[in-house]
Amino acid sequence: MNPTRLGTDAPNTWCPGCGNFSILNGIKTVFNELEEQQVCPPEGLVIVAGIGCHGKIADYLNVNSFYGIHGRTVPVAEGIKIARPDLKVVCFAGDGDAYGEGIEHLIFAAKRNVDITVIVHNNRSYSLTAFQTSPTSAVGFRGRSTPGGSFEKPLNPLEVMLASHATYLARGTSQGLPLLMRLFREGILHRGFALIDVLQVCVTYNNLYEYYGKKVYELKDHDPADPAAAHARIREWDYTSDAPIALGLFYRSEAPSFEEKFAPSRAGVPDRDAAIRRFLERSI
Repeated sequence: MNPTRLGTDAPNTWCPGCGNFSILNGIKTVFNELEEQQVCPPEGLVIVAGIGCHGKIADYLNVNSFYGIHGRTVPVAEGIKIARPDLKVVCFAGDGDAYGEGIEHLIFAAKRNVDITVIVHNNRSYSLTAFQTSPTSAVGFRGRSTPGGSFEKPLNPLEVMLASHATYLARGTSQGLPLLMRLFREGILHRGFALIDVLQVCVTYNNLYEYYGKKVYELKDHDPADPAAAHARIREWDYTSDAPIALGLFYRSEAPSFEEKFAPSRAGVPDRDAAIRRFLERSI
């Protein structure tokens, strides 16, 4: 196993100690495993990244990639998957990127059960813009946009996704790499919409390593096929309380993906490539 094989020579600009390093190393290892097990070669992968510190991950992975604009990573990933259902499409987004500007796209991708994997780097602040409150920041969070402390309750993204009919929901941390890699692997291989919320610590603006170290635990004796049980576990820590924080797979169900249901509707549609060639010929 050589997780460095998919690396690039782009200089890494993340802060020392950033939780993004764990996500990068974990996904490299998983991508290598998928190739070694003949599940998916690197050319069968596409990653989409958004705007934020996390977005640089596209520069550090030697696979096909696309930079989306802020909040628009998910619709780009959906378009790629619908056009090329043979590809594995993995979307990297920040908490502001996914749960703020892009929340409507996230909800509808889950509702449609588009077969993409969304990995959210959730550091609970807008860190690239130098410390502003995000949708998952705690009440009282003192950032540059809320110097007196945020008075809004944070969003519980997994609860929103469960209500939106997501078929795979999990949470990990940038401190627990073995579990995180297992969730990445499961999410990518899951047929349908998968979201993995990663509590990714920002050491510069919102260092929660000690807090998470005291609060997190791995789910045991939990049935991920039971939506009521999943909801109860998701609500146990809703970003507002001092309750323990569960990690692992909360919910998984099987349902036809959007691409599977979409394919029959394309019957009788003219061949796309031939249509493009005819258009180009007319344009010359």
